[in-house]
Amino acid sequence: MAAKAMLGAALALGCVVSVAGGSLSAQVSSYGDKQEGQNVGDQLPNVLQKVQVTQHLNAQLPLDAKFVDDTGQPVVLGKYFDGKHPAILTTIYYNCPMLCSEELDGLVSSLLMVHLVPGKDFQIVVISIDPSETPELAARKKAFYLKRYGHPETADGWHFLTGQRPAIDAVTNAVGYGYVRVPGPDGRLTQFAHASAIELATPAGRVAQYYLGVEYSPRDILLGLIDASGNKIGSPVANILTYCYHYDPQTNKHSLAVVRVVQLGGIVTVASLGSFMFLMFRRDIQLAREADQEQPQPDNNRRNG
Repeated sequence: MAAKAMLGAALALGCVVSVAGGSLSAQVSSYGDKQEGQNVGDQLPNVLQKVQVTQHLNAQLPLDAKFVDDTGQPVVLGKYFDGKHPAILTTIYYNCPMLCSEELDGLVSSLLMVHLVPGKDFQIVVISIDPSETPELAARKKAFYLKRYGHPETADGWHFLTGQRPAIDAVTNAVGYGYVRVPGPDGRLTQFAHASAIELATPAGRVAQYYLGVEYSPRDILLGLIDASGNKIGSPVANILTYCYHYDPQTNKHSLAVVRVVQLGGIVTVASLGSFMFLMFRRDIQLAREADQEQPQPDNNRRNG
């Protein structure tokens, strides 16, 4: 019964949670129905079958990959790997309607509690997977998140890049980031089905650690950066993925499947806390009843005599 209740809550949120070895899935269509025989059962929607994050720990990033930075200057990825400091790398697209902003929000929130300084202790490299996006758009995104971070003096540590398909593919293949271009509401191929993940890389540009989802533990980020700075390679993490897509080309219907691991975690936490409180209250009531039963009753005959 508890499992059914949790599944019902997840369906109400419109979630798709994929875990290594299995999946819990739901698809919420803006039209309220689904084509029979597709995207049903305990499987991911078809459009997400190729959207994965395959963890390539110790893989070498393509440091010669050519991009354009948020000032419009051509750069190579290796510019941000000086052999001394690690980097946080994430692949998103700036016009993403929802999940990418949540990923960056989660990263900024975590970094606010990490006592290391971007640009001094580590670099932040954000790469757009959409070759049509421009340096001007990248600059606006950088300004937005730098303002949210609240430390404009760290601007030299934030790098929002755009590039063409060969360079983008070189990076996404290296980190194992799978995504699929899908039509937007206007039917044009302007959106992407993708998962949410950030990677830490060593000063030499080797993939050291993955963090999946849209919420990142400040402690894990701090320890990961310290380990990466010493060229230590981490261990694989549980492959719980957060997906974002708007359109299912198999059903020709616009759909929404946003996974917020923090929401599912909240459901589990609230359910567990409620169950715990119920059991504790019931236990206290039972103990009180037992105490009343064991208490000696007054001898009325003796008192009357």
